[in-house]
Amino acid sequence: MCIFCQIVKGEIPSYKVYEDDKFLAFLDIYPVSPGHTLVITKEHYQNLEAVPETELAELAIRIKRIGKLLKDKLGIAGYNVSENNDPVAGQEIPHLHFHVIPRSAGDGREPWAKISYQPGEAEMILKKIIS
Repeated sequence: MCIFCQIVKGEIPSYKVYEDDKFLAFLDIYPVSPGHTLVITKEHYQNLEAVPETELAELAIRIKRIGKLLKDKLGIAGYNVSENNDPVAGQEIPHLHFHVIPRSAGDGREPWAKISYQPGEAEMILKKIIS
């Protein structure tokens, strides 16, 4: 059983920020910044493609609420929302989860490195995506 399913069942303690019948939000034990919160479905879905769209829409509402809660209660200026989809993208726990990461001006954290397309590369990628 995955660690997040164990947290949902109460077998592993967590610092719960929010809970209802379908979703749970708790502090990440290895935060990027104080207040870094994970928002998960209680039902086990391995990744973004596995979750039903209606449940994903409900999850997005919870993510929005958690973001506002962090802004209001922690006095942060903003936050990043991210989801690492599959191990190659950095997903360490095979249970769908979103990170809500508090941000403040000058915190020095870049969400990701930026690259540039080589000449003709964007057109080639676009053709692959839409064909």
